[in-house]
Order: sequence, then C-alpha cells, then structure tokens
Amino acid sequence: MPECLTAEVTYPSDGLTLRGFLARPHDEQPRPAVVVIHEWWGLNDHIKDVTQRFAKEGYVALAPDLYSRVGHKVTKDPDEAAKLMERLQSQHALKDLNAATRYLKTLSCVDPIKIGAVGLGMGGTFALMVASHNSDVKASVSFYGQIPPTDSLKYLLAPILYLHGGQDAWIPSREAQRLAQGLKQFGRPGEVQSYADCPHAFFNDTHPEVYRSNEAKDAWQRTARFLATYLR
Repeated sequence: MPECLTAEVTYPSDGLTLRGFLARPHDEQPRPAVVVIHEWWGLNDHIKDVTQRFAKEGYVALAPDLYSRVGHKVTKDPDEAAKLMERLQSQHALKDLNAATRYLKTLSCVDPIKIGAVGLGMGGTFALMVASHNSDVKASVSFYGQIPPTDSLKYLLAPILYLHGGQDAWIPSREAQRLAQGLKQFGRPGEVQSYADCPHAFFNDTHPEVYRSNEAKDAWQRTARFLATYLR
C-alpha cells in the first residue's frame, strides 16, 4: 500500500475550472490541510513530491496549478518561467488560492478550520499574500518569497514563518531583516529564519547547483513544527 493517496483534481474558481494535485493519508478522519504553492516553474514533479511529503506527515495537501488560466504550463527554462510568472496577475492568483481553500473545506477528510499554506519562490510570495487576504489560512510558510511593503504587515491574519537564504540574489538579507522588524513593529506573530550560506531555492533538491541538504532538512523541520503549533 502506498504511503499516501494521490489524485489529480479539479475545482471551480471565478467561472473557470482549475487543476490541482491532491495528496492525503488513507483514512477519512478530518485532518488539517495545507495548500502547497508552486514556484515559477509550474506544478511540476518537485512540487508534487513536496505535497506528498506533507501527506506523509498527516496533512491533506493540495497543490493548485496557478497556471491553469494559461494552459497548465510546466517548464524547466528560466526564461519561459519568468514570462509565465509575469503573466500571472496577483488578483487572479489570490482568487484561485481562495478557491483552493474553499475546495479543501468541502472534503470530508479535511478539518475546515485548520488550513495552512506553504509556498516556495513565487509561491512563497503568494504565501505571504494569502496570510493577509484569506481568513481560512491559519498559518503560512514562505520559502524565499518576495516580501510585501512593511505597512501591509499590519493586516496579517495568520502567523507566518519566513525561510531565507543569506546569499539569495533575488531577496537580499536586508529584506528578511525588514520583515522581522515589521512583525515586531505591528505585534504580529511570526518567525524569520535565515541560512547564511544558502542561495535562492536552497530547498529544491532537483536543482543540485542551489540545493543545500542540511539547511533544507532544518527548514523542513521548522516548517513541520510551525504548522503543528497552529494547525494541530
């Protein structure tokens, strides 16, 4: 018997039909759920693997395809990935992530008041956004996403965990420091963890040029503890 059940699923958003990848434990008892938000590459095998890792930890995990509106694209080419990300409008992504949490709440195997979000890269940017825009999300983890303006942190609805590489060429260390200061300024619950020698995407084990196994393991453990604190 496989360690978790997986399925390709569809659900409605804004008059459209979206796709996603669902992974969950075998039993039907209501469990906490996690929305896994993909990088700019699209809903690829790496994200499906991460989604299954959450299921093996006892969560119902859904990875929405945020490129559903543009043909369900998946790429390994950074130039194409950049163009796909540019085409993805924030308001559409937020609508589609809201639809993902609504879909999870319809499942008998999901505890509807215990839903979190975890995003990587581009998905980490949206993980921070949903923490301010979606009251269904009770905890949110961002792996090296872009950090919103400091003033917007006052609107956070959920605790956040931010995981950052100190050598990230996309997200300078001063940005991670600004986030930590903003959380303190507005009294919002959250943690910022920076790994001094890590580049951007250090958690992605399909890119050996940036993957850092020790720090990735620590980041996973911190993510598991953080979600357990707020969702279990």
